[in-house]
Amino acid sequence: MSARTAAGSRIEARFAALKAEGRPGLVTFVTAGDPDPETSYRILEGLPAAGADVIELGMPFSDPMADGPAIQASSLRALKAGASLARTLDMVRRFRAVDDEVPIVLMGYYNPIYSMGVDRFLAAAKEAGVDGLIVVDLPPEEDDELCLPALKAGIHWVRLATPTTDDRRLPTVLQNTSGFLYYVSVAGITGTRSASSEAIGEAVARLRRHTDLPIAVGFGIRTPEQAAAVGRVADAAVVGSALVEKVRETLDEQGRGGPQTAAALHDYVRALAAGLRR
Repeated sequence: MSARTAAGSRIEARFAALKAEGRPGLVTFVTAGDPDPETSYRILEGLPAAGADVIELGMPFSDPMADGPAIQASSLRALKAGASLARTLDMVRRFRAVDDEVPIVLMGYYNPIYSMGVDRFLAAAKEAGVDGLIVVDLPPEEDDELCLPALKAGIHWVRLATPTTDDRRLPTVLQNTSGFLYYVSVAGITGTRSASSEAIGEAVARLRRHTDLPIAVGFGIRTPEQAAAVGRVADAAVVGSALVEKVRETLDEQGRGGPQTAAALHDYVRALAAGLRR
């Protein structure tokens, strides 16, 4: 990959490189600003060296209804420490000064984007170096709201599919999806349960009959062994709740993070990446 990869093509370039290497990728989710701005940036900055192939960066929001307790708590910690959508974009901009290759996908809810204004947000996101968006509360029926403007701006629109997305619904879900498809392997909120390897394999095989997009599988992956099992059938494994829980575990009695927070999280990511590479 070039050291100056165009923003809109970082995701394709990364999955093409993974395919050429013959290995699945690791997609890591962390919440921007958790537990504080500087620790959060240190976490973000060190993820590529620890083994993250794609980074999902959570946009903190006060009411993350699709997320479980771990990610909800991470959003609240970040907001308490002063996080905002503008500061999240600043983090991406700062990261791009040292890493212009690893794709960053912003994940979250429409409300903060709507409050900033769609045009203003997309211009700022593109300028900062954002590659894709996952906005969990905008269904395909609302594509005019943000999806189509994002695609026009050269920012990928990564959609979620779930076990309840049947063959009749799937073409609608896939219609404007780009970059990759994120398969949520269990129904319900994040970080609460995990699916069997057999069920994931069957689901991914069904999805591949409908799309040539890379398929990343997440929800409930906590161990290198679970990540490896997903990697045997999918193009990437997504780990999120386990990472933000690792952040919580490192906080001191006053709820503050420090060098130990980034170090512990990077060690965890290294172990997950090693599991996928075996």
